[in-house]
Amino acid sequence: MTGIEEAEAQLSEIELLTSMFPSQNEFNIRDQLALAELREYVEGRTDYLPSSRPEFVIHQKMDTEDLKGLYVSLFKVTVAISCTYVVDYPNVLPDISVRCPELSRAQQARLHADMNAHLKENCCGEVCMLSAVEWIKDNAHLYITKNPAAQGLQRVSTETPPVEVFTRLWIYSHHIYNKVKRKNILEWSSDLGLSGFCMPGKPGIVCVEGPQASCEEFWARVKVLTWKRIMIRHREDIPLHSQSGGEGNVTSLRRFSGFEEAMFDPHGNRGNHMDLGQLYQYLNERGCGEVFQLYFGIEGR
Repeated sequence: MTGIEEAEAQLSEIELLTSMFPSQNEFNIRDQLALAELREYVEGRTDYLPSSRPEFVIHQKMDTEDLKGLYVSLFKVTVAISCTYVVDYPNVLPDISVRCPELSRAQQARLHADMNAHLKENCCGEVCMLSAVEWIKDNAHLYITKNPAAQGLQRVSTETPPVEVFTRLWIYSHHIYNKVKRKNILEWSSDLGLSGFCMPGKPGIVCVEGPQASCEEFWARVKVLTWKRIMIRHREDIPLHSQSGGEGNVTSLRRFSGFEEAMFDPHGNRGNHMDLGQLYQYLNERGCGEVFQLYFGIEGR
């Protein structure tokens, strides 16, 4: 980050994309902490330059013609457009990558080269992600050709079944005191079949793990409550292989046997601070010790 103007442009673009793609299935910010640091810098609440670079992904379903002309109907493809801001953006292009199962590596390389050439010519010094999305919508079909095997599959189905994903969300809150919120967290995790824990106090920490859709539903419910500050500090997504048995995979990947509210020797005038050494031991016993440093910036012991 070289200046406040770049930071303001980046934050404005993220807010615009959030309003245009309100669903997490369409627009997902991968590092909420990076966004929080960017916002604090733009709003003048800190003089420190953001230490992380915002990353996000935009998912779009697009109709693509069969280029060999064997079928009249269109088939749908799902395109994932990933973006990582660089320090000088929008003075230089961000790192943009396009992923699609129907794209070969050679097709993907050509698409990237042509997209970047278009953006350099038309978006120099300006934010460019909407232009990138529109260009991909207009041109992706030119790079996607179906092979004979894929053509055969199209007679049965026009869409590839979604890959099941196991997700673990590590949520950070400035504090968790309110009894109603704590009750909601316990009830919602149970309703959605999620395991993990909630550490109330200041700061507040929540971990939920289970099927991706259930974790995202939990986050959608929690984030709309009134908080001073709440964010996904870290996210783990692990694809499940159906041939191994999805439910068995979920069970084997869980680090927590159920969901609980965990207290670690509360102290302080209001009894709202926890013993972080005990928290580290709790995490370490469950194979999650490395997360402690992500939350607090120091190695646990």
